Amino acid sequence: MSSLDWTGRSVLVTGAAGFIGSHLAEALVRRGAKVRAFVRYTSAGRWGWLDDSELSDQMAVFAGDIRDPETLVPAMAGVDVVFHLAALIAIPYSYVTPLAYVRTNVEGTTNVLEAAQAAGVRRVVHTSTSEVYGTAQSVPITEAHPLVGQSPYSASKIGADKIAESFFAAYETPVVILRPFNTFGPRQSARAVIPTIITQLLAGQAVRLGATAPTRDLTFAADTADGFIAAGAADAAVGRTINLGVGQEISIGDLNDRIHRLMGKEPAVEHDAQRDRPPASEVERLLSDNALARELLGWEPRHTLDEGLEATIEWLARHLDRYRPGTYQV
Repeated sequence: MSSLDWTGRSVLVTGAAGFIGSHLAEALVRRGAKVRAFVRYTSAGRWGWLDDSELSDQMAVFAGDIRDPETLVPAMAGVDVVFHLAALIAIPYSYVTPLAYVRTNVEGTTNVLEAAQAAGVRRVVHTSTSEVYGTAQSVPITEAHPLVGQSPYSASKIGADKIAESFFAAYETPVVILRPFNTFGPRQSARAVIPTIITQLLAGQAVRLGATAPTRDLTFAADTADGFIAAGAADAAVGRTINLGVGQEISIGDLNDRIHRLMGKEPAVEHDAQRDRPPASEVERLLSDNALARELLGWEPRHTLDEGLEATIEWLARHLDRYRPGTYQV
């Protein structure tokens, strides 16, 4: 099927309340899909970013928890494609409570795969992360690069990826493992460096950062969503692990300078030691090889870095009240 036309296809997005998940759920609605949005249950009945979405009334929202398999069964029934994004993702917090990451990312992924297998789902797109590679041992990073768990978060995602691989090998569950590099854009939390820089500048504060030498490969959220949708449609992707990155790297220091200039500010930064990772846990370099995504998915990014940054700056300027500029977000 075409990645552009999803008319009539029933899909489930786990983690739909989150940053990338909400963008993906909206993009699928725009393509005509019948979208089920799985969000984490809260007693307040909140749907995360979907509370603000103009398209949420075109989604069927299921509240539950991927750690609780019984909540997945009704959400999964009759679904064609599952996009599994639900996870604990904040790296600093994984140092505080590593077991929570195992329970959500490894056990939760197992629950999703078992529910999909039982429901006869035709495709599961599982979300990995470039953090599983650790610091690049060779660049650009291909899917054959060794996996190195330099943080409890990355170790939990390696475990989740291997569970997904095992379901394809053992049960022929039609799984695609999609490995995004660093996604950014509207709605991203201040645990990430780009909203950290922008919100501090918007608040008129000095920009405080941890390490500025590490490099990252940055993809705009709309392009990442396109990659997920392509992975849900391309038959050649089943059973494969696929990088999703732009194929360009920029250091955190140069990124900081770039954002300053886009916002009309003189580049400056202050070091904040509490934001540093443990030395052996810092991923110093990430640079993707996206050849497989281009070949198997027909995917390539549509937005330049500056276009994505400008859109993010504009959105954050309108939603600064959602953030606590200057506060270190674990």
